[in-house]
Amino acid sequence: MANPLTLDILRQLIGFDTTSAHSNLELMAYVQQYLSSHGVESQRVYNEEDSKANLYATIGPADRAGVMLSGHTDTVPVTGQHWTRPAYELTAADGRYYGRGSTDMKGFIAVVLAAVPQMVQQPLHTPIHLAFSYDEEIGCVGVRRLIDTLQGHPLKPAVCIIGEPTNMQVVTAHKGKLAARVTVKGKECHSGMAPLGVNAINYAARLIGWLERLALAKKTEGPFEQGYDIPYSTVHTGTVQGGTALNIVPNHCSFLFEIRNIAAEDPHQLLQQFRSFADRLESEMQAVAAECAIEIDITTEYPGLSTADDAEVVAFVRNLTDNPAKGNINFGTEGGLFSQVLGIPTVVCGPGSMDQGHKPDEFIEDSQIQQCEAFVQRLIKQLSA
Repeated sequence: MANPLTLDILRQLIGFDTTSAHSNLELMAYVQQYLSSHGVESQRVYNEEDSKANLYATIGPADRAGVMLSGHTDTVPVTGQHWTRPAYELTAADGRYYGRGSTDMKGFIAVVLAAVPQMVQQPLHTPIHLAFSYDEEIGCVGVRRLIDTLQGHPLKPAVCIIGEPTNMQVVTAHKGKLAARVTVKGKECHSGMAPLGVNAINYAARLIGWLERLALAKKTEGPFEQGYDIPYSTVHTGTVQGGTALNIVPNHCSFLFEIRNIAAEDPHQLLQQFRSFADRLESEMQAVAAECAIEIDITTEYPGLSTADDAEVVAFVRNLTDNPAKGNINFGTEGGLFSQVLGIPTVVCGPGSMDQGHKPDEFIEDSQIQQCEAFVQRLIKQLSA
């Protein structure tokens, strides 16, 4: 069974509703107080409004580059999901621990924090850095402020391990993401005189249709990158809003779409192709009414992760886990930012499975927590004199 201290910390972490729309400061205050009780100083890096924060701490010698254990504290919402257990209470059943964030990714953070007493007691010759972020779920937003801070440090971590759920398998690559909002401005009129107006929903539908054709082309024509369950770039429209009444030709429609790209493909090139199509539609609309327009604005983007299989960090982390497999994941992490912006060799390896993440009755297996606990204990031993 998992360490009782790990479970107690996990219970505390799940009790904080850190949905990305909310503040994470209460959780960070709890973590900071816990670290302080073990003599570990930590730094908060806030957002512009001081309503959310990252946390960074170093355990061990401060004059050496060390191993960074990284995780995000925010979670996705439970709104609209049918939970049969309390979402913000840890409940145990049949070797599983239920609660929002249990697998994505408060389970990993709980294991790391529970190991802090051992980290402090051991004579570490290489430091362990803790990096906990906010707003990962809405586009890896918060960690960028932490990265800005780390760029000013004289010593950056030598290695980064992102504890996202991979069933404790070492992951060396994931796709990048570009998300954009499209706003279509048409011209309203009575629906009985529809040809005299410009139907914003109809034009949005044509744009969405273009994106769907692009998605199908990627599926059949590639390019492809082996190692992924879905070995090609994907294109997806997620939300659509438009119109006010059936008897009014709509003058407004907006939608959000995303591109999740493999390393071999530049999402900005795909976006430029989409813009060219949108420009042609915009000219068509303006031939009826000059005020019509199509606006495309990038909302979030982050790079993919592509760490070479023969990189030292891969061998180092594989030696710490019982799972000898390597692989890629279809979801994104903050790893691409640590790798590309800070130049820190990075892999993803953490307990649980994303098959349970973002779903009602999210859970993590007790066996996964135990494997992660053993992983962290091996890390401490490896970095001790």
